[in-house]
Amino acid sequence: MPRIDANICPCWRCPFLDALLFCTGSSLDIFLYRNMILIMPRATTNSDVFNAVAEGARREILSWLAGSERSVSEITDALDIRQPSVSKHLKVLHEVGLVSRRRDGRRVLYSVNAEEIRPLYEWADTFSRLWRHQLGRIKERAEQKRNTEKGSEE
Repeated sequence: MPRIDANICPCWRCPFLDALLFCTGSSLDIFLYRNMILIMPRATTNSDVFNAVAEGARREILSWLAGSERSVSEITDALDIRQPSVSKHLKVLHEVGLVSRRRDGRRVLYSVNAEEIRPLYEWADTFSRLWRHQLGRIKERAEQKRNTEKGSEE
């Protein structure tokens, strides 16, 4: 298969495309070897609450903050996470609105912003209804099986 020719394909100026694209007359074959997969960039963690809580450490921090206001040092001591990591995670959580912060002298205290957690709760609640329904069906089947077994023993 010939390489991209400037007379046939205008993509020849882009070195990235030059490595991926091959022209064959009027058709363009993007994945010549069929095993090339372009990796799509991940959404930024501060774009929405769902991306922000995708990180386990952030969920831990949110759970710890649910009790009361805490400073960064209290969080680092309780969760055994290094201070720079805690500060980075709190920054992301603050940017999406999941935590609020206020200054108390030299300390900055963080607390959960319950109103911003509502979309997470509502989304998870749809699945909890499904789980309750499924568990109810499992319980019914187990009881039917137990009743059937009791009936056959008598």
